[in-house]
Amino acid sequence: MSAGADEDRREGLPLGHLVVPVESLSPEALRGVIEAFVLREGTDYGLRELTLEQKVGEVRGGLERGEAQIVYDPGRGSVTVIATRDLSR
Repeated sequence: MSAGADEDRREGLPLGHLVVPVESLSPEALRGVIEAFVLREGTDYGLRELTLEQKVGEVRGGLERGEAQIVYDPGRGSVTVIATRDLSR
């Protein structure tokens, strides 16, 4: 991926936040980030109930399709998953 593409993905991020490329994480670390995200209170999956595996699969799919990005907040030392469309606001 070119540096320009990385810069484009950071447009809507608060100063200092970084997009973490999915491919830079080990499978275990990626799973941990996704699980932490889906287990947070307030994560909404609509009216249907999903298992943890289904939620993880949906988020992983969104990351693989570029519909979501992993974002690191150095001030808090935390990561989250953000919809790509929300990064450009």
